[in-house]
Amino acid sequence: MPTRKLEDGGWLHPSRLPLGAGWTGHCCAPGHDGAEPTNQELRELCNLGYAASCPRLPKERAYDAVRFSIARDRGTRLQLWFVYELSHRPAGHGTLEYDLSLGQWVASHADPRTQKMAECYLQSYLLHRVQPASAAFSSSTTP
Repeated sequence: MPTRKLEDGGWLHPSRLPLGAGWTGHCCAPGHDGAEPTNQELRELCNLGYAASCPRLPKERAYDAVRFSIARDRGTRLQLWFVYELSHRPAGHGTLEYDLSLGQWVASHADPRTQKMAECYLQSYLLHRVQPASAAFSSSTTP
């Protein structure tokens, strides 16, 4: 479960990670709640999904990874898609929505783990978000 952004994880392109950046946190696997992964586990397993070599990974699970993407960015409203994956195949999907002007989720996820990961993804997205130009140029002011 991500709790804090990991600035020095050593990934070549951290923005390509499933949550848009590397994160530290604690384990949520049954029987291992609260265990803190090592730096190597964070780098090679936790931040990538498909942590098949993790000794805490349950044999039976609903999904191996969850992926997020921005479906629509309408200024103050952001719509996120998520897809659960199991054995590299879709295992479920849905839509979440965040209102920037209200600073709250309009449509959130019922599972607090998925919701927390969506919040981390959104935080990473907003740090790199490109705002559209607000000033219009007339033909006389165009370079």
